Amino acid sequence: MRFDILTLFPDMFGGPFDESIIRRGQDKGLIQIALHQIRDYTVDRHRTVDDAPYGGGAGMLMKPEPLSAAIESVKKLNTDATVLLTTPQGRPLTQKLAQELSLKPGLIIICGRYEGIDERIHQHYVDQEISIGDYVLSGGELAAMVLVDSVTRLVPGVLGSDESAQTDSFGDGLLEYPQYTRPPEFNGLPVPAPLLSGNHAEIIRWRREQSLKRTAERRPDLLTQAVLSDKDRLFLKSLGVSNVS
Repeated sequence: MRFDILTLFPDMFGGPFDESIIRRGQDKGLIQIALHQIRDYTVDRHRTVDDAPYGGGAGMLMKPEPLSAAIESVKKLNTDATVLLTTPQGRPLTQKLAQELSLKPGLIIICGRYEGIDERIHQHYVDQEISIGDYVLSGGELAAMVLVDSVTRLVPGVLGSDESAQTDSFGDGLLEYPQYTRPPEFNGLPVPAPLLSGNHAEIIRWRREQSLKRTAERRPDLLTQAVLSDKDRLFLKSLGVSNVS
């Protein structure tokens, strides 16, 4: 899978993209990442990428010409790519959306700056606008890093075990169950008995119940969208959760 990132600050990506899972994915040849300086696509000697908005208002907007030239050029390298724009007005980034994007052959990610970009770039080039939360950042670079990380770990072979991604929080619509490792007791707190039982069916049941319990306590809104069995509903009702269908 190939990621092409259009940005005014390519040096911001050095640390996050040179470490951990993203580095592993590149080393394995499973993902490619190319950074493109938008200023390289300007034609004036000042390399101007912004201008005042028509109609007045605070701040500046990214001009359409450099972005258009950058997108057209990168599309020749990543021909089947989906063009994304990181913006607080976009579709919220969820695990489901990350899974959808991980199936794409390539992504072109535009990192906005200033007060945003000229609307005609949205209309002509952008396939999806994506937000990582209801807050405003100084630019789209940090959001692009989050997006690349969330998608990369879902590309088959990147993680040590593909099962790790499948059992993550939100993988089945619920939060992940609690996890424990050695020692069997720490600060007076023991590992729950089912995990030490060696009974695989009991471990699966305990983990499912803990996942349901944690979701009900921390993110009850997720229960309305999760796929629940009759056993799941009975367990939730035993916890006093009644608003499950």
